Amino acid sequence: MKSLLLRRLAVLLPTLLLVSMMVFGLQKLLPGDPALALAGEERNPEVVEYLRQKYRFNDPIPVQYAVWLKALVHGDFGTSVRTRLPIGTMLAEKLPVTAELAMLSMLVALLVGLPIGIFAALGRGTPFDYGASLFGLAGLSIPHFWLGIMLILLFSVNLGWLPAGGFVPPSESVGGNLLSMLMPALVLGTGTAAIMMRHVRGAMIEAMKQDYVRTARAKGVRESTIVLRHALPNALIPVVTLGTLQFGELLAGAVLTEQVFSIPGFGKMVVDGVFSRDYAVVQAVVLCTAAVFLLMSLIADVAYVLLNPRLRS
Repeated sequence: MKSLLLRRLAVLLPTLLLVSMMVFGLQKLLPGDPALALAGEERNPEVVEYLRQKYRFNDPIPVQYAVWLKALVHGDFGTSVRTRLPIGTMLAEKLPVTAELAMLSMLVALLVGLPIGIFAALGRGTPFDYGASLFGLAGLSIPHFWLGIMLILLFSVNLGWLPAGGFVPPSESVGGNLLSMLMPALVLGTGTAAIMMRHVRGAMIEAMKQDYVRTARAKGVRESTIVLRHALPNALIPVVTLGTLQFGELLAGAVLTEQVFSIPGFGKMVVDGVFSRDYAVVQAVVLCTAAVFLLMSLIADVAYVLLNPRLRS
């Protein structure tokens, strides 16, 4: 296990460094002068020159990257030019919001995708199986922003059951928090549920073909016991690793959903940073998201080894 962790870390750290180079470099390719954007409508030449000196826009790009990376290693993400707040403080405020949305979306995916996938595998070729395949295709095809708008029109505008947007912190009201996060979680969870359902269905079909299932049936073991105690635990091994990776994708892919429902998370933070040319904010958010995704990938690798005894040696 130690050798596995060392090998994965040996790949993870250079990957994170490469991501930081790409994030920093691609930001510099954006058109326009950030100093002019920060100077306001008047664009006083003295103010523009002051901003270029303050944020070192006149330095060569490798020098700017080295200065930024050095501060990053020491835990200094910089200061937002739009809000004048430390970016580390902003990340600490926004990350729990996006993490909660990702966890609720994963819960929706598990509650929907796992049962449908299991019953579709057990009833292979039945109308339920075809309906499950149709659900999987729809969940992967429907855009999140369109589904979010349709849910707002139905449950908020027409029925008035749920708030159309916004975020209520759990410290203020647990019930209000769950109501405000219900529709965003459903929107994000449907796509993940479709992926889960397809993988669970395939894994269960393969598990039910194994020799130990035929042996259990020959011994007269009940079908429910065969499914729950023999086939399902083996079928869920790859699903656990898939769920870990999907959680990382939920953290990274909540941009449009947070915009539609006005949720103050990572997605809205990075969009606001792009429109205001707040480069430091965009770099910090993208880099943190990449770091979380790489960490989820590491956890998935470790979980797969722990759950599969054949790989422990």
